Amino acid sequence: MFKLPTISLGSPTRALVGLDITTSSIKLIELVQSGGQYRVEAYAAEPTPHNSINEKAVVDSIAVGEAIRRAIKRSGVRSKECAIAISGDAAITKVIPMPRALSESDLEAQVEMQADQYIPFPMEEVSYDFQVLGASEKDPEMLDVLLVATRTENVEQRVAAVSAAGLVPKVVDVEAFALENACRLMTHQMPDGGIERTIAVVDFGASTTTFSVLRDLKVTYTRDFAFGGQQLTEEIMRTYGLSLEEAGRAKKEGGLPSNYQPEVLDPFIDDMTQQVSRSLQFYLASGSGREPPEQILICGGCANIPGAAEMIQSRVGIRAERGDPLGQMKISSKARALGVTRDATALLTACGLALRSFDEDAKY
Repeated sequence: MFKLPTISLGSPTRALVGLDITTSSIKLIELVQSGGQYRVEAYAAEPTPHNSINEKAVVDSIAVGEAIRRAIKRSGVRSKECAIAISGDAAITKVIPMPRALSESDLEAQVEMQADQYIPFPMEEVSYDFQVLGASEKDPEMLDVLLVATRTENVEQRVAAVSAAGLVPKVVDVEAFALENACRLMTHQMPDGGIERTIAVVDFGASTTTFSVLRDLKVTYTRDFAFGGQQLTEEIMRTYGLSLEEAGRAKKEGGLPSNYQPEVLDPFIDDMTQQVSRSLQFYLASGSGREPPEQILICGGCANIPGAAEMIQSRVGIRAERGDPLGQMKISSKARALGVTRDATALLTACGLALRSFDEDAKY
């Protein structure tokens, strides 16, 4: 599988910490590899400070940096170098054709010359990188090159927060690419390890959910939509008169009145199911020859809701189960104590970023 491009900020000298910064939480994970097997060396999660991130843009880098610093201290992570990601809607991706005969240096120069044709912003305001995908199916004399770009301010916001925490950002990825990278950690759950199979992955975040379809472990379709676990938290707040913090704790730890299941949780699971069903319809209508996925892996915090995967399976008629990217890993005692196993379903992006440590031919 080709390695997707990243926006390079230097050469890493040791394992990269995967750092996932979202509107609800900051999650970091450090993976090491031994004997062909990954091990979770360090992990921690911290709530994102209120109003420090607005629509995925970091608006208070100092506050976010302090939360990252707290996560670093709790995790005991040793590496100071990290990989971070921007959201997919902040990135521009385009497959462009290039002559196959170009040398590496000539190819880089040619991409630089042509990039402004595909990027609707002044080039001085843009950070970009590219990756050769391989020979073009349309013309064997041409190469398909994946160009990825974003406004530099999107990078700088996150770099400022990470730097305030004392970490050194080495790679800026795109969340969708990190998710694809992490999906190889769930091949143990896929028929035939996902090879020549069509698998859907639904990653329920706090406010945004990503529906992706993979063929041969490569993302062929992705859709983001406004839906997530925060809606359940807010419904708990309204129904029981709790604060945001109290509602979040009750959602995770239980102790709510007996009417919680039928009046609050069941309607939310029904909404989850409708969102998955709608996303499947969008996918099937997005191109000719689309076939339904053979399996749906449910990830994100909502995947831990008892019965959610079973309800989705019964409604859409496709085998569904909770995705577990840590299922084949060894886990350090400290990471286990900090709840990494409980949070596993929500760690796709963080794991995908941490896996950049092991990309032998990744562009750093």
